Amino acid sequence: MIVEFGNSIDPDVNQRVYEVAAAIERASLPVVQEVVPTYRSLLVRYDPLRASFGDITRSLEDLARAGTVGTGGRGSRDQQRQLFEIPVVYGGDDGPDLATVAQHAGVTPGEVIAIHTRPAYRVYMLGFAPGFPYLGGLDARIACPRLKTPRTRVPAGSVGIAENQTGIYPLATPGGWQIIGRTLAPLFNPSREPPVALMPGSFLRFVQVSSREAEDIERRVADGRYEIPTRRRGF
Repeated sequence: MIVEFGNSIDPDVNQRVYEVAAAIERASLPVVQEVVPTYRSLLVRYDPLRASFGDITRSLEDLARAGTVGTGGRGSRDQQRQLFEIPVVYGGDDGPDLATVAQHAGVTPGEVIAIHTRPAYRVYMLGFAPGFPYLGGLDARIACPRLKTPRTRVPAGSVGIAENQTGIYPLATPGGWQIIGRTLAPLFNPSREPPVALMPGSFLRFVQVSSREAEDIERRVADGRYEIPTRRRGF
């Protein structure tokens, strides 16, 4: 069953999606097998041998009416107050499409970086690959079309732009986003609980770092001593 909450990418709509998802998870309904939140809708997988469509619809409507932001749930207020600071090396081999994005926007590469590092981005959803955050809040001035021909391999940690979205590839995968930089911060670790570093409903800001700073981060990641910097976010 797909529950629709709106027709646009909107923080209030997305917040409502996660409020209801959290309410369903707290209810621990035996009939519900999986809950998958997206930008503006919620996929609910349920066992039709344990409840009818009408039964599950009534249950979800009741939970949707009662659904409020919980503490510790996805999209909770505590989570929203946390701002992750993602270190990024922009341009060069780490950001081969930075000049293309700058040319499309009619600005310099330095201005693209300044614009890209300014907002606090909301993690609207995870998808495409484990831990891939779809982020809202990209400045329209640096929106840029996807590549006409996707790359067969985009390195892990690559930071990209596609249309009016920006995101981070947590794993090396094929991809068609315009790559403007790369982070060494680990976003997906299957041996960790939870395995993803950035949860939907949280916020992040990109921070430009030098190659030397990135090498230090790489060493600390290899030694297991690196934690993504966080701070309290003001509303």
